[in-house]
Amino acid sequence: MVAELVAPGSILEAANGPTVLVSVPESRSSFSDAQLRGFIDSGGGIIAIGTENEPDIPADMDDDLLAAYLPRPYGTRQLLLALKTAYREAAARADSMRARKEAALRTREIGELTEIGMALSTEHDYEELQNLILSRARELTSSDAASLYLVETTDTQSRVLRFKLSQTHSRPDIPLVEFTIPIDRKSIAGYAATTNRPLRIDDAYYLAPDAEYTINRSFDKKYGYRTKSMLTIPMADHNEEVIGVLQLINRKRDFEALLDTPEDINAQVVPYSVRSEGLGKALAGQAAVSIENSLLYQEIERLFEGFVRASVHAIEQRDPTTFGHSGRVADKTEALAQAVDRSSSGAYRNVTFSHKELREIKYAGLLHDFGKVGVREKVLVKARKLYEHDLESVKQRYAFIHRTEEREFFRKRTEYLESKGRAGYAEQVKTLQQQYDDRIRDLDNFMQLVLSSNEPTVLPEESSTELAQYAEKYFEDLDGTERQYLTQDEVQFLRISKGSLDATERLEIESHVTHTYKFLQRIPWTKDMKAIPGIAWGHHEKLNGSGYPRRLQGAKQIPIQTRMMTIADIYDALTAADRPYKKRLEPQRALDIISYEVKDGQLDGGLFEIFVEAEVFKREEEA
Repeated sequence: MVAELVAPGSILEAANGPTVLVSVPESRSSFSDAQLRGFIDSGGGIIAIGTENEPDIPADMDDDLLAAYLPRPYGTRQLLLALKTAYREAAARADSMRARKEAALRTREIGELTEIGMALSTEHDYEELQNLILSRARELTSSDAASLYLVETTDTQSRVLRFKLSQTHSRPDIPLVEFTIPIDRKSIAGYAATTNRPLRIDDAYYLAPDAEYTINRSFDKKYGYRTKSMLTIPMADHNEEVIGVLQLINRKRDFEALLDTPEDINAQVVPYSVRSEGLGKALAGQAAVSIENSLLYQEIERLFEGFVRASVHAIEQRDPTTFGHSGRVADKTEALAQAVDRSSSGAYRNVTFSHKELREIKYAGLLHDFGKVGVREKVLVKARKLYEHDLESVKQRYAFIHRTEEREFFRKRTEYLESKGRAGYAEQVKTLQQQYDDRIRDLDNFMQLVLSSNEPTVLPEESSTELAQYAEKYFEDLDGTERQYLTQDEVQFLRISKGSLDATERLEIESHVTHTYKFLQRIPWTKDMKAIPGIAWGHHEKLNGSGYPRRLQGAKQIPIQTRMMTIADIYDALTAADRPYKKRLEPQRALDIISYEVKDGQLDGGLFEIFVEAEVFKREEEA
């Protein structure tokens, strides 16, 4: 192309391809050196025309801007030679410019693919990963729509493609309906999966006569869409086994354009190029690795959760009466965290929890009582004040004393008859019977006192006094050795004022919290779960400092995750099925008790309010 610079303000740019400009003296001053250099760099060549009185290159032009110079007068041959020289220089510059643009384009594409690869590799949420794959694939190839099919194995061990997700820029309102198709050559996605090769189609409504596959137009008819150009790419794992299919639809000139009418389709949709196929394959490869890694991550997470639940199950087997407690506490704590996250008013309206933080809360809930493995089983399951073998010992003692009194009653009767005969025998028997009945009555009172005192209820003061008195009473064993009705240890346990544990046993039970923390500290948690030990450690702490084991005080010392778990833990302990040492409370009664603790400054009132308003306490009933 040849143009002449003749007027100020002329558009100074190279056309598509090498362009030669002839600069005459009259127009030269209208363009700056910067404009001229820009033109040359874009693939242009300049021929300067001189004057008859100016045989040399004009002083107002740098000679490095010129491809040729023609002083006037000049002949046809000189002009052709100048044009040829200028054109060759322009062609060289145009080639250089295209090479630079191509290099810049490739650099940008490599950068985009690198960025996409990083984004895919760091996304562990499976659903979000699928959406990310489709959105990035559409952007990279300027596609209006994209679909994702994943391979799955049926109950009959056959492999099928499941339509998992789709995105349509022009029709974002189209609902997603999952379905499966066979992996065979009859469908476009099935063909790509079967052959493990990309498939490019310029117009899906006009397939090649020998094509083995067909297109199902029902989607287009139902939603008023027009599928035209298609690029279908199999996604293979590191073993070259197809794990899914990425399908791109309607490549557009303008990525942001909407395809609302047939005219839009004709104006915007173009076939997928070899280059776009290459980009799609590169992205599909990254997507396959990311999906495989995400599935592996899910398997590892399921394995870990299975291990955690199995461990908790094993520990709860030591105390069958509390079976399921850890799971229920985890569920309610996570539900309360979700309710806090949704809250738009109150003290916690600005508190949010991510998916990872919710998972952290769940595991902390599941493992909050894991330290009970360090508590002696007889203490852990102790339902009454005396251990079973100690109570059995007291019962045997009672039976022995009872039988001894009975034996003494009959021995004294016999001795009387042998020494005095029947004279006065009836009166003597009456006296002996009265003495025997008194002793048996006292003995029965002793046993009844032991049984009633053994219950984990509040012990009346008079019962405590009576127990001390029986500790001072003695009987003779078979060897004639005097023994107490009750040992000092037995009296100590039976005189426990409330509950079934003495101070030492209670400290041992309370130590399970520290055991939990120390155990959980030994686990090499990932960065997003490293707070689990600390969350679980404080679930028996109270805001007013009356909790244990560290007597923490206030919200600054007790994390919100722990404060939520404390509420869930107390509620479940109160409403769980009957246990030997307590009866199950109705939900409303349990909530009333917790509200008293809130008023007493022990529990977080804002969190309890959300617990009640969101009806978190009903989750077990609905499960």
